[in-house]
Amino acid sequence: MDRPLLLVDVDGVISLFGFDPAEPPPGRFEIVDGIPHFLSADAGRHLQQLAERFDLAWCSGWEEKANEYLPFALGLPAPLPFVSFGDAPRTPQGHWKLTAIDSCVRSDRPLAWIDDAHDECCEAWAATRSGPTLLVGTDATRGLEPYHVDRLMSWAGSPRATG
Repeated sequence: MDRPLLLVDVDGVISLFGFDPAEPPPGRFEIVDGIPHFLSADAGRHLQQLAERFDLAWCSGWEEKANEYLPFALGLPAPLPFVSFGDAPRTPQGHWKLTAIDSCVRSDRPLAWIDDAHDECCEAWAATRSGPTLLVGTDATRGLEPYHVDRLMSWAGSPRATG
């Protein structure tokens, strides 16, 4: 049986925005292609912990760019696979990532997806997948937090996610 797959968005999960500049969350700015991104101080540690139970993959408009910058910046041991959106048709009735996810992830594979922009279409999609599916939403000002990690780790260790 496959380990559950965890799709990881970048903006709003690892690269934080919208916070009060006078009281930023723990983290630091990193320049990516000339653009400053505020990276969560804890995201790397959280992803390392999640990798104990999940296969991780980027699910971000950053696509392969995530591997050019984030593994080193976050202390990850290696680049991660990523969802490619270039060839996937976008449907006006669904979240822009869903078609690409469906094209590269088996529908019966246990899947968790952490993102700051899940919507009703994502919820409906998750409910109809044949494999166990968990959507975890973040606040873009805080990103991936310990309670998200706890929820994901618990789900990944449950009989529902492991078959």
